[in-house]
Amino acid sequence: VLSFGIWLARKIGQRTLGRVVAAVVILGAFIVPALTTVTFKAEAAAITPDTWTPERVAALRAEKKVIFVDFTARWCVTCQVNKGAMHDPAVQRTFVDLGVVFLEADWTNKDSVIFDELKRHGAGGVPLYLVYPASGGEPKKFDGLLTAGMIEQAVREAAGSI
Repeated sequence: VLSFGIWLARKIGQRTLGRVVAAVVILGAFIVPALTTVTFKAEAAAITPDTWTPERVAALRAEKKVIFVDFTARWCVTCQVNKGAMHDPAVQRTFVDLGVVFLEADWTNKDSVIFDELKRHGAGGVPLYLVYPASGGEPKKFDGLLTAGMIEQAVREAAGSI
């Protein structure tokens, strides 16, 4: 958008109207992303994951809870993009409605316990997402890009509500 605004200024920027149009486009290149970032941060604050540990997972499984685990790292671009799907209002409502426990395994500093768990599930790194069913059994695994619909469907299946 910024490049287009600069190009536009060169093409039609000789007159006042051309300068105004080009200025609006250029300003829009800065304002729209800033507004989007603020909105995303406000939504992100609504879900606060607990810290993942193998012991925590074992205790929650004994309580027959649905568990969503986010194996992530701050340097993982795909992980950061997927936070948008996890913080989607519909996903948040589904987590609350179904009593899903949301855990985060932060591998930013390459913790060996987290790496062992990643390997146990056949992953060489992040992202990895596990959805443990309330009824027991193996978790459903996701890696790569997520959508809100994928998360909702997986936790509903894990809760036995579909």
